[in-house]
This record gives sequence, C-alpha cells and structure tokens, in this order.
Amino acid sequence: MRQGTKLLVVACAWCVGVVGLPALATEKGSGAGSGTAAVAAIPDGAEVARQARQLLESNYPSVGPGAAVLVMRGKEVLFRGARGEADIAGHVPLSPAATFRIGSLTKQFSAAGLLLLVQDGKVSLDDPLSRFLPDYPNGAAITVRELLNHTSGVKSYTGIPGYMVDPIRKDLTTAQLVAVFKDLPVDFAPGQGWAYNNSGYVLVGAVIEAVTGEPWYRFLDQRLFKPLGMAHTGYGADPEFVARQVQGYTREGDAIAPAPPLSMTQPHAAGALLSTVDDLQTWNRALHEGRVLQSATYRQMITPTGKATEAEYGFGLNRQTLHGRDAIAHGGGINGFSTVLAYLPGPDIGVVVLQNTDDNGRGQDPEAVARRLAAIALGDPYPAGTPIAVDAAVLKQVEGVYRVDADIKRVLRVVNGALTSQRSGGQRSTLTPIAAGTFLYPDGFNRLVLERDGSGRVTAMRFFPDGEGEGVVAPRTDQTLPAERTAIALPAATLQRLAGTYRGNQGLLRVVVEGSQLKVQLQGQPELSLKAESATRFFPEDLDATVEFSPSQSEANAVSLTLGGDTLQFTRVAQG
Repeated sequence: MRQGTKLLVVACAWCVGVVGLPALATEKGSGAGSGTAAVAAIPDGAEVARQARQLLESNYPSVGPGAAVLVMRGKEVLFRGARGEADIAGHVPLSPAATFRIGSLTKQFSAAGLLLLVQDGKVSLDDPLSRFLPDYPNGAAITVRELLNHTSGVKSYTGIPGYMVDPIRKDLTTAQLVAVFKDLPVDFAPGQGWAYNNSGYVLVGAVIEAVTGEPWYRFLDQRLFKPLGMAHTGYGADPEFVARQVQGYTREGDAIAPAPPLSMTQPHAAGALLSTVDDLQTWNRALHEGRVLQSATYRQMITPTGKATEAEYGFGLNRQTLHGRDAIAHGGGINGFSTVLAYLPGPDIGVVVLQNTDDNGRGQDPEAVARRLAAIALGDPYPAGTPIAVDAAVLKQVEGVYRVDADIKRVLRVVNGALTSQRSGGQRSTLTPIAAGTFLYPDGFNRLVLERDGSGRVTAMRFFPDGEGEGVVAPRTDQTLPAERTAIALPAATLQRLAGTYRGNQGLLRVVVEGSQLKVQLQGQPELSLKAESATRFFPEDLDATVEFSPSQSEANAVSLTLGGDTLQFTRVAQG
C-alpha cells in the first residue's frame, strides 16, 4: 500500500535515527486514493525555467545558505540554477556547479555497487552476512537483501543516544565502525520488520570491501563514477573532494551557524559521498535508463518486497507518486546539508535539489522544492497558495468536530482570527483560505475543501493529503467543540522533581527544565515545550498529547505519553 502520494515519504537524513512516533510533530491523513494523472499542457523549457527561477528565489534568500537545483525532461535541461551563498563569511555566491555532501543519496550508489557484484556472480541477495563478516553476531540469519532494504533489524548507530555529539567526530575504519553497533540489541528479528537503518548500509559497504578487497568508495569510483563520467562525485573524507565542497550550515535559535563537525569516515556507505547537481542527473538518467544494471537487477532495486513493501522501499530508493504518476526518489541529510534526487519514469523527468543547510524550515525544504519543480515540469504546478479574505463570521460557522473514522477525528477551530485544523494526536495547523471553501495547510500541499448541503450548511470536509488524489471525506458530527486546555504556573522546585531521563520501549525520553519551562524530547523526535494542567499533568501547546508523571514528594519515577489514543510508558533511569 502506498503511503499517500508524497514524493518522498522517507526523507531519512543519514544523521538522524528514525525512532519513536512518526506523527509526533506532523498532521497527515489516514489515506487517499492514488488519483489519476491529469492531462496538462507540457510547458516549454523557457516557461519551466521562469517558474523554477521564481520558486528558487521565493524559497532561498540571496544572502545566507541556499541551494543548487537542476530539472531535466528527457535529454533537455529545463533549468539549472543556484541561489544563496557557498560561504557566508566571504559572501561567495552558490554556483550550480558547486559540490555538496549528499547524505543518504549515497545509499543508492552503494546498493547499485553491491548489485553489480550480484551480477558478477560474486554475491547473492540471499547470502548470509556471515559469509562476508564471519564474526558478526547472528550474521548467519541476516541476508544481503535485508541490509539493502532496511529489514535486518540491526541497531542504527546514528540513533545511539549522544553518539552524534562527540563520538561522530572520530576517524574510524570500517571494522571500528561496525564494532560500534554490532553487539547492540537488535530492533527486531531479521526480516520481521522495517526500520530505516544506517548501520545496514555500513554493512553493505563492508560486504563490498570483503568481496573486492578494496575500500567501498574506490570500488564505486571504478565501476560507477569513472565509466559514467561523474568526475565531481567522490568520497567525503578525500582531501581532493573536501577542498571543492561548499560550506554547510545549521540553525542555532534564530542564528545561522557553521554545521557541527563530524568525521566523514563515519557516514560510510550510508552517507559519505559528495556530488553536484549535474553528476547526480547523469546518474539519474544512467540508472533509470538501463545503463548501470541489467533490467532484471534494476527491477529488484526499485521493487519493494517483504516488510519493506509498506514503506515502499527498494534498495536505496523509494517508490512514490506525484499527481498520480510514479516517482522514484530519496532524500539525504547530514551535518550542514539536505538533499533530494527524484525521477518520474513516465514523463522522463529528473529533479535534483542540493541545499547547504540542514535547516528545512522557513521554506528551505528540498523535498517540497523538488515536488514543486517536478510538478512545474509536468505542466501541473501546485497552487501558489495566495490567501483570500474570509469573513470571521463565516469561519465561525465552520468550527466543529469532523469524524474521519472510528479512531480519527479533525477539530476545526478559529484561533486568533484564523481557521485551524487538528487531527487526533496531531499538531494544530493554521490554515490559509485560497478559494471559497478551500484551505491550504502550512506545508503548501495538504488542503481541505468544505462540503455543504442545499441550505449552505457545512456537512463535511474533504482532506487531500499532499494535495493529491480524491481526498478523504470526514462528515461533521454533532459533538461539542472540545474546550481549550488551560495552563497553570508551577514553582521551579516542582518542575525540577520531574527532570531526568526515562526509558521505554520506544527509546529514551529526556525531560529538562529551562527557566520556568518544562521540555520533553523523545529519542529521534523534536523537543516539545510543555504547559502544566496540574503538578503532574502537562500538555504541549498545539499538539493533541498529554504527558503525565507519577505522583511523588521527591523525584517522579515514571512518566506516560498519550498521543493519538496510544499511551507509552517510561521509567526513570537518570536524574536531570
């Protein structure tokens, strides 16, 4: 089953372990039809370039980090451009020829390299890991296929608490990096689950090295980069390529800062490559047009199987749709950089977006930019989202509880003069009216349309996840609008009794006090600021969730997190 119609569901940064609750900081639908590809006029190159340049300028300022992008249709380059700065201190403008860290885009190269060895008869997808790494724990039960499609269950080292702070800065050999995670408890038995996994791709690199007797990146250079003429793609720990790389940035509060350091030996075959938009588009065309792998091998690479089917994940690639058309894509994120590479096989459209910041807020979201660029090239662009005026009394008539199914509802409420939507267990979103009865979500894609009866009364809302498909209808109920939650102030000593680290099946929950504010962060999820309803019961603002601590005169020894009808339990393991 497809996960909606989003171009890139797995925007899996190399540097972030995917742990915990995927809905913790986002509002999504419960499903949608795949839709039907609309017949649209195909714009010429000049029109695509005009719209793409406008999109680039509206998403990235000329001063500060930015992005290089490339859009192709067939053999024609429709747009190649860049905006922002390669070096903020020196005010060096970004060039479309700039070299970026590409993060997890590396995975498709590593997967293709290993598949070449399969074609050579030196590896089988069903070979056990123990054939190549005899001492790896339970290696006889883990197959090469399970490493490639994230179903091995091996613990992802980038999700180890604290690992991305100091340990990530050390130069490590392949054997030393494997030693970091090989003895850790697994997430599930091999083949019995799916979880995005950087350790699995380190092991992919280790298998390549065991078979070829040379570093994984050198093998890729000899079998992929040099034959395809990709002279600007290489290993991120190679001084020759490091010297070409633009500066990467992050956001610290409201300030832009250089990205925190890391050793580029550690992303390994999961995320250590550097490249350019032109080299990546060369790769896109070569891979998907049959010049890298034999057709049967290529089909295996792009076809999800087993537990990877629900995630629509092949080998280093995601299967998705855009405006009803098939799309094959992947994202990457690493200190200072965020990237997307996408291909639509029907219309033969390729899109590359390389950002030199890992901050995807404030419009700088390579996934959203890539989706919009692809839609422009299709001649079916997403709406610009220009707001229209709506009378406050009209908005009040829309307020109510709308039922999606037995477990999910959406609450529409007017807050500070604007209509908002909040899904069960989701974040409250402020909506922008863009047409009569039509509202756009902050991501610029999700949208809802009100449905009325003959008298004009609102009877339902139709939600379009990612602005696609036929939409999901949620009838309006007779339920009373839930009361807004009321916060109270608590003394600092009360808050301090709650601070600490708690452990549950979903990982670690960290609770800290900053000034008079209690904050909580589930491992792998954004930090949330909490408001108090009592001395032990708290809620995050604009998120349908409850955090409740065990009553105690001293330290709380347990905490529960209720979200979307599920309650997760955590027990204290360390003092704050």
